[in-house]
Amino acid sequence: MRFLTLILAALTLTACTATSDRSASAIPFETREPVTVLVSIDGFRPDYLDRGITPNLSRLAAGGVRGAMRPSFPSKTFPNHWTLVTGLRPDRHGIVANRFEAEGRTDVFTMASDDPFWWNAAVPIWVDAEKAGVRTATMFWPGSIVAIGGTRAAAWPYKIDGGTRAQDFVQYYEEVGTTQRVATLIDWLRRPATTRPRFLTTYFEAVDTIGHENGPDHPETNKAIAEVDAAIGLLVSELAALGQPANLVIVADHGMAAVSRDRAVALDTILTAGDYRVIETGPYAGIVATPGKEAAVEAALLKPHPHMACWRKAEIPARLHYGRNPRVPPYLCLAEVGWQVVDKTGTAFGGGAHGYDGAAPDMAALFLGHGPAFAPGTTLPAFDNPDVHALLRRLLGLPPATGTDGSDAVFVPVLR
Repeated sequence: MRFLTLILAALTLTACTATSDRSASAIPFETREPVTVLVSIDGFRPDYLDRGITPNLSRLAAGGVRGAMRPSFPSKTFPNHWTLVTGLRPDRHGIVANRFEAEGRTDVFTMASDDPFWWNAAVPIWVDAEKAGVRTATMFWPGSIVAIGGTRAAAWPYKIDGGTRAQDFVQYYEEVGTTQRVATLIDWLRRPATTRPRFLTTYFEAVDTIGHENGPDHPETNKAIAEVDAAIGLLVSELAALGQPANLVIVADHGMAAVSRDRAVALDTILTAGDYRVIETGPYAGIVATPGKEAAVEAALLKPHPHMACWRKAEIPARLHYGRNPRVPPYLCLAEVGWQVVDKTGTAFGGGAHGYDGAAPDMAALFLGHGPAFAPGTTLPAFDNPDVHALLRRLLGLPPATGTDGSDAVFVPVLR
């Protein structure tokens, strides 16, 4: 009898296990709504896709939407990243360069500045999304650690009072590798639906860094392009393994032009020492005259120069949409593409540079859209980068913004 009881118990356990297995297999995977992932590949020109070294990006382009964007002037990293997420050109959002001054401040804005004072003139899309109940997570995007709308105390420990950030954000650190950056996004998306972000950003700087060092056509630049392409491939495969549909919006902030130490205009050969100081040099220079020396500076600058044009800020050509903001220096000198404006003779560099007129072909920036919102296999006409903000709002279900410099009109025909 005891033996028969054991046999019946074993059969019962087997039946229960089989029933449990069938029940488990019948439980469907979670049905996930699409998220929007904004990816920046700093310094990535659209023609880099044509070099045969980007299988993942090229596959996304073939199955989605591809285009070339005109960056806003100046075609620098921080001004254009802020334009992409605010829909305002630098002259309006206040991040007018990678380095600039403001009246009444003794400090200078640099790419490490996180005081809300510098950033508060514009609201990035993650702040609007958070206020609309859309959870966001930002990784390494310039300006994304700033508490927008807040104020920073004047004394140590410089506490920030008020302001809004993404609910999840990560301070930029270059040593964090591409695989870890992708893993961070995927880990955020592994969360339960109640705490899972619907809008995410990340950033890759290697193509820009190597492009500066070696120029846009160097084998090392191609290597950096291929490495970032592999990271995009990893992101796509991890999203698929997670069962997470995503609208990928992959952008660059600007392109890259080859420069040489032999192609430079030195300001110390034009201006008298002591009559001026320089805020920033390179493809363009921002110049401030020493008080009382304005006439001498203008007489020297505001005349024809080979490979360089100079203007008073109020007279900068309208096509650049630049010069109204009080943070723009009084004088701007813009070099011909491939040339540099330097402070002192002998300080020019070789490799690559950006900052030129955004209409220059070498300054064009990549745009790529892929996912359930995008019709496949479409190439857009060239457009201005403030339009990306309008697209992101549409993807997130936010109402159109008013008073911005962009529109989603170029995208409407290619959205499903």
